[in-house]
Amino acid sequence: MDIARHWRLRRQRYALEGEQCRHCGEYIFPPRDICPHCGEEAGPVRRMSGKGEVYSFTVVHEPPTGYEAQAPYAVALVRLAEGPLITAQLTDIDAAEIKIGMPVEMVTRRLRTDGEDGLIQYGYKFRPQLTTP
Repeated sequence: MDIARHWRLRRQRYALEGEQCRHCGEYIFPPRDICPHCGEEAGPVRRMSGKGEVYSFTVVHEPPTGYEAQAPYAVALVRLAEGPLITAQLTDIDAAEIKIGMPVEMVTRRLRTDGEDGLIQYGYKFRPQLTTP
């Protein structure tokens, strides 16, 4: 990912900012111009709570380029407390301990490094929830 694109997506990736449709009230993540629920203009920007639960998951043993050092790792569909379903890597947990419906919370962690001397990319991952809901 180039630096300019990384900069544009920083609030989404570090603060988990999405939108709440002013017409139907549904939360949207990632932000979009048009609400996928009602078809009206989306917005305003809302910060998601970062809390959710594991909806489904898989363990990646053959990772794509740039993620080899992390394999094997778990990727989950996480249902955010606000409603959107997002894909994220799980961290701080052994794959054998992951359960559907398990409460999780967002943390900011290293995602990958572009090349040996390249840009270090950080973003959201989810870990088992440490705080009470």
